[in-house]
Amino acid sequence: MDNNIIKTISGSDLRLMIMSAANNILNLSDEVNDMNVFPVPDGDTGTNMSLTFSAAAESVHGLDENASLKQILSALEKAALRGARGNSGVILSQILRGIRQGADGADVIDTAVIKRMTCSARDTAYRAVMKPTEGTILTVIREMAEFADQHFPEYEDVREFLKSILAAGHESLERTPEILPVLKQAGVVDAGGCGVITLLEGAVAALETGRAVELSGDKKPAAAKAAEKEDIDTANIKYSYCTEFLINKSAARSVTQFKASIKPKGDCMLVIDDDEIVKVHIHTNHPGFVIEQALKLGELTNLKIDNMKYQHNEIIGSELKPEQAPPKKYGFVAVCSGSGMDELFRSLDCDVIVEGGQTMNPSTQELLDAAQSVNAENIFILPNNKNIIMAAEQVDGLTDKNVTVIPTRSMPQGITALASFDEGCGPDENAAAMTECAEMVKCGQITYAARDSEADGLDISEGDVMGVIEGKVAVCDKDAETVFFATADMIIDDDCGVVSVYYGIDADKDEAERLAGKLKKQYPDLDVNLNYGGQSVYFYIISAE
Repeated sequence: MDNNIIKTISGSDLRLMIMSAANNILNLSDEVNDMNVFPVPDGDTGTNMSLTFSAAAESVHGLDENASLKQILSALEKAALRGARGNSGVILSQILRGIRQGADGADVIDTAVIKRMTCSARDTAYRAVMKPTEGTILTVIREMAEFADQHFPEYEDVREFLKSILAAGHESLERTPEILPVLKQAGVVDAGGCGVITLLEGAVAALETGRAVELSGDKKPAAAKAAEKEDIDTANIKYSYCTEFLINKSAARSVTQFKASIKPKGDCMLVIDDDEIVKVHIHTNHPGFVIEQALKLGELTNLKIDNMKYQHNEIIGSELKPEQAPPKKYGFVAVCSGSGMDELFRSLDCDVIVEGGQTMNPSTQELLDAAQSVNAENIFILPNNKNIIMAAEQVDGLTDKNVTVIPTRSMPQGITALASFDEGCGPDENAAAMTECAEMVKCGQITYAARDSEADGLDISEGDVMGVIEGKVAVCDKDAETVFFATADMIIDDDCGVVSVYYGIDADKDEAERLAGKLKKQYPDLDVNLNYGGQSVYFYIISAE
């Protein structure tokens, strides 16, 4: 008998493999991002898959050291679903769901179980996508499953079997440009497939060496990175009450749950868990809600609530036990980027704004928390980005509330959808009307190229200005004004009555007013509106309806 043969994977082996996979994709997330075909500076896939898997790995890390395989895979599945970001993150969460289902309660993992897990991962991933596209992450997971299904009787060593599955995945990934012409045109392989291979490489490395892949020197675990981003900045006061306190933990509720529950209620959040004591800081307009959530963890001390707008300290005693108002019939959650866009959505009675968009896709958990915080019987979610729709669609299955996603692909579509809402209509009728009105909005976005590329038949150089319409680069030029008017001309037609221009945080107000004025002269019969959106990435967003 060969003593080097590894016939089974135990729970402790699996935990190490999960940690190694999480570290590997975090190390290589930028490289996976670079595989994105689109030259817009979005950096989606590697970041989304890394954050999704890191959330899942963190949940496994929190389990008892004697947790069973079933408990580990169940925790991995549930946390991935809630932490899923972007389309790639949602598909990854479904792959992990399939892996758990394929294990079917096994005590250890052998080659037969690996085969079942891989085939089940393929099946759940394909079911999750309404119109599967080959040459993507789906193809890579399918061809790995086909190899596993065909060859598993030939293997006794799980390590060798996984290495062979990984090799089949590499071969599949290399073929993706031949299946999907846009990849070949851009000279890259599929980013989602690359992400899956990166995860599996990390897991196999741990099984071979007995050690997890180490994080690169400039990388930090997702949790640490999140805390780093939440450094306190009170320069711009959006939330009135600076709320601080200590929690003496006495309940079983996790600090992660507490943090997730209060995050939609403010910004500048800092939650530091030091075993028995949790230090909390948040800027919020709802200190009472934050305190009620904290009391579920334990006793509060050192409570301080400062009204930053009036520059004096004031404990809001009446908010400590707020009366719960009866639920209203309808509530709204919208994803948007930019202070101006935030104000526009709030002016249309949107209850909760989730910060996010092209460069930052919120997770399913963030959208779920937002929906849970709205005291309404029926809740509409407006994702306002095509890469957030799938994550939003997972929310309804995670809550008892009636949640409907209006599949808005841009913020102007979301604004029109909200404006078309009718309080006197039923949920289904409103959903249909809001969706129909949103689809009538044509949107052009002006941005810059993050890298040299060839997309949609155009040769694009880094730094070029691009006009993006319906996800495709429609025009490219060195001159921003040329791109602005060419893009506007493409979306304005004879049926158009209103044109709205939203200028971003990197656009000059005077220049925006000049361009809008010139657009009005060019289309004197149209109602041309200029608004400050404050969005990043896009200098201007132009909508026509």
